[in-house]
Amino acid sequence: MLAPTSPPDNAIEARGLDKTYRAQGKGKTVHALKTVDLVIPRGSFFGLLGPNGAGKSTFINILGGLVVKSGGTASIWGHDIDADPMNARGAIGIVPQELNMDPFFSPGEALEIQAGYYGVPKSERKTEEILRAVGLWDKRDAYARTLSGGMKRRLLVAKAMVHAPPVLVLDEPTAGVDVELRRQLWDYVRSLHAQGVTIVLTTHYLEEAQELCDTIAIINHGNVIACEPTHKLISRLDQKTLVVTPQAPIMAPVAGFEDVTFAMRPSGAFAVTYSTGQHSVEEMLDRVRNAGVAIKDLSIEEPDLEDVFVKLTS
Repeated sequence: MLAPTSPPDNAIEARGLDKTYRAQGKGKTVHALKTVDLVIPRGSFFGLLGPNGAGKSTFINILGGLVVKSGGTASIWGHDIDADPMNARGAIGIVPQELNMDPFFSPGEALEIQAGYYGVPKSERKTEEILRAVGLWDKRDAYARTLSGGMKRRLLVAKAMVHAPPVLVLDEPTAGVDVELRRQLWDYVRSLHAQGVTIVLTTHYLEEAQELCDTIAIINHGNVIACEPTHKLISRLDQKTLVVTPQAPIMAPVAGFEDVTFAMRPSGAFAVTYSTGQHSVEEMLDRVRNAGVAIKDLSIEEPDLEDVFVKLTS
């Protein structure tokens, strides 16, 4: 298959992607992916979320050539993973969950070897540039086994970028990474995204996904149960919470809130959660005043991605 003459509209396309494993025990199987349809547009920062065992890693490993699919099709940057595997593999860089690296190679050696695997000519290799970008240049000659967990994570990112792939998949990249290293890693990933690299992220830190990703898909039991722009996905929860701090302590319950959710908080404030399709904040404030509560302070709490995730996967 000839390489596309121009960048494709979609970085990754999966149609009817299916995977069944033979489990331990006679005749038993595990259906890890169930005819998954998923399109990841070129240039997006895409989140792929789901509980443990939902099928995320199976999906990624099929793209990376580590798992053979049972059915369906998948393409990376316009290259079918079966018909054109070499170009498909060359278009993607994958940062795995596991810290898999040779402990006796230095970061500099690891990147040079990785570049050789992809056939990158020595004159075109950017080992120093990449190691500086991930903050490992001063460790370029150290054995990989002497690196901290956070440094090993960054080395995996560096290895995934040696062939300058247009698609980068990050599978739980900040697991076990401290706050400062996490910030440095995301600064680098953001810079790659700004240069046009399509980023696919799986993470259990839902606040990361909400902050970084423009589009999020949620997979559960091998099925894609949602795939929408992040803001639209969050808006699925048709609710807000009005938090009121009264001038003087009050006793619960307060009359007038029987048709909504009323809860006292340890601080002495109370929270009223209501459907935005049925009620307004002005109506809730009128109820507070009608109950004779003098307001000292108030705030509005919006639903976040964690709320949506729990609702969809529970």
